[in-house]
Amino acid sequence: MTRKSQSGLSLVGVLFVGGAMAALVVVGLKLVPVVNEFYGIKRALVAVASGANPQTATVSELRNAFSKRVTVDDISSVTASDIDITKENGRIVMSVEYARKVPLVANVSLLIEFNASSADAH
Repeated sequence: MTRKSQSGLSLVGVLFVGGAMAALVVVGLKLVPVVNEFYGIKRALVAVASGANPQTATVSELRNAFSKRVTVDDISSVTASDIDITKENGRIVMSVEYARKVPLVANVSLLIEFNASSADAH
């Protein structure tokens, strides 16, 4: 009689892999709102910059339009005063850099730095 070796995960291995996967799912679920907000900010920047006339638009008009869009989208990480507004090649470019701290467990947090610009969409 030959003895066949068994293959597969032991109970401890299953618990370890399950715990690691659960931790990844929790981190992913905490990051979804942050990434969603980033794309909302980017959409607002692109919409305001592309909808404005580069010849007549003022900085205050652009900031007000951005403020209205982020209010509707319930964005709180960025305000209109955080936006950098420039003109490049005859068009308006709006950009913002910000960081978002996401608490994970106890005193462990994840810091994510974002850089959104209306020029990236063109």
